Amino acid sequence: MNNDAFLIMFIAFIAMMGIVPFLLRKLNIPSVIALLIAGMLIGPNCLDLIAVLSRALGFLGGTPAVVEGHFESLVASLGSLGLVFLMALAGMEADFKLINSARKPVIALSILTFLLPAIAGFLVYNYFKPEDFPGKLLYASLFASHSVGIVFPVIRELKLTRTRFGAAVLISTVLTDIASIILLAVSVQLKRQSLGAAAEGTKRTLSLFDYIDPAMFGNWFTPIFLLIVLLYLLAAIFIVYRLGGKLLKIFQPGEDILITLLLLVILVTVLVGEFLGVNLVVGAFVAGLALSRLVKSPIAGGGSLIGRFESIGYGLLIPFLFVSIGMETDFKAFSSSGNLPIILLTVLGLVGSKVLSGWMAMRFSGFSNGHGLCAGLMTVPQLSATLAAAAIGKELGMLDSQFFNAIIILSIVTTLPVPTLVRSIILRLKLKFTEVGEEAYPVPEAEKDELL
Repeated sequence: MNNDAFLIMFIAFIAMMGIVPFLLRKLNIPSVIALLIAGMLIGPNCLDLIAVLSRALGFLGGTPAVVEGHFESLVASLGSLGLVFLMALAGMEADFKLINSARKPVIALSILTFLLPAIAGFLVYNYFKPEDFPGKLLYASLFASHSVGIVFPVIRELKLTRTRFGAAVLISTVLTDIASIILLAVSVQLKRQSLGAAAEGTKRTLSLFDYIDPAMFGNWFTPIFLLIVLLYLLAAIFIVYRLGGKLLKIFQPGEDILITLLLLVILVTVLVGEFLGVNLVVGAFVAGLALSRLVKSPIAGGGSLIGRFESIGYGLLIPFLFVSIGMETDFKAFSSSGNLPIILLTVLGLVGSKVLSGWMAMRFSGFSNGHGLCAGLMTVPQLSATLAAAAIGKELGMLDSQFFNAIIILSIVTTLPVPTLVRSIILRLKLKFTEVGEEAYPVPEAEKDELL
């Protein structure tokens, strides 16, 4: 790929990532949604900017299709790295010490927002395919999962990370995601067991379970996998914290090499998790959580290590995550899917169960109806983790094209409106949020234009 062609395409790409959110900001559209829209415009179902530019720059050398493929791979890779950064930052900012002040809502949200949507997903799939047990578990895991990639930016931009409400929603979201990922892994392994030798032809990942005959575990797979996940979480937190502490003793907090080495620790933690079948979302969050206390200390010249990570993440890599997701949006799914009942039951079942479970949990914990509605809505969006899980299910034959298209539509209709809707409810109802150890406060008037 010609360096000049790459530079021009990268400049055009960055320009779209900057200009579109800037213009949509005038319409009070949240930055996350603006980046998704930018990705939709860039993607193959709209302007197809990458293909257009690769053909226009053909005079610089290289086959346009090859150039396009290389650049799309780069964007996808940067998006994956952005997801790692986003989850690591979520772990760094998610102070689990706040769980003592939000214990009741965390427990209620974690249980209800996992259990009720999982049951809803199980029943929706059972309505159409009652004989497919692994498929029902997969659909249950899709319904139960949350999108930390949407929840965390919303909580952060609303400045709610240190409130009882924000801590409860964020911590319960992560716990529920861990449970849904475990349920996904169990359903996939059950499917592989049923396929037997036929599973050899499927695409493999880094997970060791893709290279081991699942029949050797018999009925013990689920408890063994749960034990592996638990040991991984405990070991990762202990080792990453110790390594981070030693690095801070060796290097000054302001040294650039310290950021590089801490990033290496995070990525190795993610890689080890992938080997054990633990999704990178969990690995990155756990690594960030282990480093939480270390990166918040001030550095020479002002600021903190977490501020340095935020500059790299939010300034460059995390926008690639949302743009890459937007690029994958397939508008044809709205018209090509011929099974309207599957789409309707999927969307209504997920939205209804999520909102109801969130509202019930927060009301049970003493919050108002408005807080309960916001908490329920924050669990609704289904993004990269859901789409990735659906892709795995389709590849294994667990989801046919109709169910897969329903998940695509679900991702679109649940992701775009929710941040704006949550923002509107908070401002319209003038909801107040309690800082840990402080009195309740409303969202400041001066910050309203900056929210999302």
